[in-house]
Amino acid sequence: MSESVTGVIDVVGAELRQVKRLLGDAGETAWDRFLDWLVDDYFRLDVQGVENIPAEGPAVVVANHSGAWALDAFVLQKVFARHLDRPLHVPAAPAAFRFPVIGSYARKKGAIPLDPMLGLEHLTAGELVGVFPEGMAGLEKPFRKRYQLRPFRPGFAVTAVRAGAPVVPVSVIGAEEACPKFGEVPSLARLLDLPYFPLTPVFPLPSKWLVTIGEPIPAPARSESFAARSAAARRLCAEVEDAVQNLVDRERRRRETPFW
Repeated sequence: MSESVTGVIDVVGAELRQVKRLLGDAGETAWDRFLDWLVDDYFRLDVQGVENIPAEGPAVVVANHSGAWALDAFVLQKVFARHLDRPLHVPAAPAAFRFPVIGSYARKKGAIPLDPMLGLEHLTAGELVGVFPEGMAGLEKPFRKRYQLRPFRPGFAVTAVRAGAPVVPVSVIGAEEACPKFGEVPSLARLLDLPYFPLTPVFPLPSKWLVTIGEPIPAPARSESFAARSAAARRLCAEVEDAVQNLVDRERRRRETPFW
């Protein structure tokens, strides 16, 4: 292949990459504006307890996970960006990063690949990490079991103990009604290589959203004993699960109506 042809191919390739980048930036901007509209005008989000988030230093933010699609993660990141100007690093499953536009947007806003330590390096750097300890089980539960927390996985508590970071319980009300799960479509899940594909409205319903941030729960002192650390993490996990469920129950009663 001649140098002139190689040069043309290189130029065309560079131009195509530039176009792809511009289209990606435009898509992310559109998604961000769409989220703003959802939060402000459609869901009419009400936020309380922002003062309970430490102004500096590490903290593990723990919230209930609900709604057939994980809109709650995007809404929670938006809350922190607006009210605290601190990014919330949310460990996300690999599938989250495969979606065009949404995956790159999530990464830029602080989403990180899911790993066993759940963002320990960000905590040791004095940053905020947000987790949904119910995992996929929180999204997969049927609508009749809305706002009934699935058992928390203790990984976040192990990380909090290791980092010496306080845990901040958060309740998210509204996602269950916005994206109610009525069933699943396993064939589509296999086709798209997704953990599951829910049967839910194509567009979110206009539910009223409440995000309430509870008081921080200090991490227990880190013992030299592995058995003692494990026991402390289990106790912390149970305490945080109770705190989140109590917030969810209280805030659900406070909401006057689920919809407009």
